[in-house]
Amino acid sequence: MRWFKTHSLLAVAGWCLTATCDEDLQAQKTFLSPDGFPDISAMREMPDLAELLPKLSDTAKVYYPGTDGFNAASARWSATPKPRVNAVVVPGTEKDVAVTVRFANSLDIPFLAYGGAHGTLSTLSNMDWGIAIQLSQLSSVEIAVYGNTATVGGGTLMKTVQDTLWDAGKQTVTGACECVSYVGPALGGGHGWLQGHYGLASDQFVSLNVVLADGTLTTVSSESNSDLWWAMRGAGHNFGIVTSVTSKIHPLTQPDWALETFMFAGDRIEDLYTSANDHLLQEGNQPAGLVSFSFWIHIPAIDPVNPVLAFSIMQEGVTTVSSTYTSPFHDLSPLAVDVKSGTYRDIASWFHINADSPVCLKNTGLAGLRFPLYLERHNVTAQRTLYTAFADGTRGEDNPFHDSVFIFEGCSFLGVREQESKDGGAFAYREGNNMLVSPNVQYTVTTPERDEQAREFGERLRDIMWEGSGRREKRVYVNYAYGDEGVEEWYGSEEWRGERLRELKRRYDPRGRFNYYAPIPSE
Repeated sequence: MRWFKTHSLLAVAGWCLTATCDEDLQAQKTFLSPDGFPDISAMREMPDLAELLPKLSDTAKVYYPGTDGFNAASARWSATPKPRVNAVVVPGTEKDVAVTVRFANSLDIPFLAYGGAHGTLSTLSNMDWGIAIQLSQLSSVEIAVYGNTATVGGGTLMKTVQDTLWDAGKQTVTGACECVSYVGPALGGGHGWLQGHYGLASDQFVSLNVVLADGTLTTVSSESNSDLWWAMRGAGHNFGIVTSVTSKIHPLTQPDWALETFMFAGDRIEDLYTSANDHLLQEGNQPAGLVSFSFWIHIPAIDPVNPVLAFSIMQEGVTTVSSTYTSPFHDLSPLAVDVKSGTYRDIASWFHINADSPVCLKNTGLAGLRFPLYLERHNVTAQRTLYTAFADGTRGEDNPFHDSVFIFEGCSFLGVREQESKDGGAFAYREGNNMLVSPNVQYTVTTPERDEQAREFGERLRDIMWEGSGRREKRVYVNYAYGDEGVEEWYGSEEWRGERLRELKRRYDPRGRFNYYAPIPSE
């Protein structure tokens, strides 16, 4: 998630060329980067895409630099990292994706596929020239006749999935932010409000249509390409471009949700997170329909110096959060309390991550870098050290990191753990993890030195959490990762996991065509 600060209590954060345009195509045989003529692009003569265009469907689009269409199609949510592309292909069909990959392979041109363009891993910057494959036209949701599955296009956004299923009386596990793609996060596992019932978004997969590194369009499921089926559910970014996915959907039986948010000053750290351990996390037994979220953020109207603690409890199937869960937090004398009720469709707007919110804007010049860690419980002593470090690193309105947010996500892991015995794929972090925490270091991108300061700040905060966890390894959610962690942190430290993933990488992507997002080395 990305959070931008606004004035309300929890307002947090963050010319198409077609095949008929031959004259324009012939005029642009050297592709330019969005930033003009950096050395690496000026030295590379790229082939004319006129050879590709006749092979694409009538609805496919190709954009070149310097046009509004290119700028929109290559826009990203975070200003860094910034992959450089020299043309954008917007496929009109699944076959167009395969055709584009085969074309790129024939000329050894790098390519990068994306849906919502919200990824922030530093490894994306390794894409320094080539073709972007923007999947926005592959947006569709088709519910099966018997209503147990839905087939979702590879570029479909969360809101489209949620709204279409809701209108049919159905739901499935999706991420929280409405403007993020459905498929992208699911390839890395995919956390969501409903995971306490059904597991991760990837646990809903029934089959996937995937374009492999050689340009083959194939179906991946438990019965077809079963070895790849395991890898796609947790490490899928490394093995192909998903053009559509068929996922399990579930009856909408509990439409109502309620939210209660408490505001505390920093002196309540110990009491607040002791209560969270005891009354919400419950040693891993947090009820499936209960969610806890907390944020550390600067709100000068409440505290002009230090970040405040915003602590939210959300419950499914009720119009008011049960006092069983809220009373311990009322007893801590919060500075303010905010109560909301509505349906599942209101949740995104409650947290200001709905499609129309500032958090969904792109090309803002802002960066949002995350440094996540899975934890079993709050180490209250470490939490105090963490708060002090976060406050010191963000204090003062002239501080470049002043608008950073620390996020503690507490969705129930009951459903996630239940999937372990059902072949949950390559996603490694089901047992012993009850929450996902991460600083979101937000700042205006200016210089490489500022980027390095942001990295050092985020790493320092994560190290405090890690040391407090008492664990040998860092357990990192790949979709929130900074990008320099490594295979063991992203995909699990057990030796067999790395060996299996590397063997599959050698088999399905020996040339490393999909090496821009948390890459798995073949050796």
